[in-house]
Amino acid sequence: MSAGPWEPLGPWQGEPRSLMLAPMAGVTDLPFRLLARECGASLAITEFTNSTALTREATTSWRRMETHDMEDPFIPQIFGGDLDDMVTAAGLLEPQASIIDLNFGCPAPKVTRVCAGAALMGHPDMLLDIVQAVSDRVEVPVTAKMRLGTGQGPDSVLDLVDRLPEAGAQRICIHGRTLRQRYAGVADWDTIAEAVQRSTVPVIANGDVVDAKSAAACFERTAAAGVMIGRGAIGRPQVFGEIRVGLGWMEEEDLPWVAADPEAWATANEIERAFRTREWCWSRYIELADITTGLRAKWMQRHAVAFTKGLPGGRAVRAAMHNQLDEHAFAASVARFLKGEEAQ
Repeated sequence: MSAGPWEPLGPWQGEPRSLMLAPMAGVTDLPFRLLARECGASLAITEFTNSTALTREATTSWRRMETHDMEDPFIPQIFGGDLDDMVTAAGLLEPQASIIDLNFGCPAPKVTRVCAGAALMGHPDMLLDIVQAVSDRVEVPVTAKMRLGTGQGPDSVLDLVDRLPEAGAQRICIHGRTLRQRYAGVADWDTIAEAVQRSTVPVIANGDVVDAKSAAACFERTAAAGVMIGRGAIGRPQVFGEIRVGLGWMEEEDLPWVAADPEAWATANEIERAFRTREWCWSRYIELADITTGLRAKWMQRHAVAFTKGLPGGRAVRAAMHNQLDEHAFAASVARFLKGEEAQ
């Protein structure tokens, strides 16, 4: 099992720990996962995918499970409220998967209304039965991502942390919010810290980590074996490398977008560096897409909006992007903007 850590690590003393890209619908496609790894992520997980759809051989769902020889480890994440479908889907994925991750954290109504995702936090015995059954079915490690609880009644997370290892979960990720909170409020790192203390397997902290400062604060507060970053990485896969530099785990000159032209980086101002970083990330995303899945308009459009968000002139160029004739022309128009070849 190379995608560690697989043992609790104890208090954080500043040493490198895992930085994970969270599974996100419409974001963590294969080229973006590969890009995040090149930018400094330790692990990247697929979009969460409906296990029932996978068992019915739904093309769209299986497309989310695409991988490539370049991706190691390959970690698919599945959700569902039907135990048999979760087990069957895990078995179908096992030949290619290094790890199978089970989603008990998604708060989306279309997921929770079928008693899947975070809704299962309100049915801990059912949740544990799914983990046990999947663990019994596959030989690869099984991990689980969950929330604090549903937000109705006492939170179930600590009880589950005590019981999940016996059911077969070899690593647990906790988003420090309830189902009812969705993404509002502040992530509860103190409860994650208590879970870390109680757990016999590694616990990953998720929620409100967006840069080196917040990553350090989370590691210090929770002693987690790693942090998982979701919304903070949308349009900003470079956040993983920036955290590594900020925490002293690597040198800035080794960041790929810096190494591409060190002299230009040294003389660039803050805005110019933002453009250079995103241009490198966008161009590499397109290269990785060409190598693996091919360019896909829907994926590119979503990422293009995120990659240009917050940059001077970004709003105008986003409107112009959609007038391009094909995927390659679209990709080129984004690259021209990020290179400064169009009005900023």
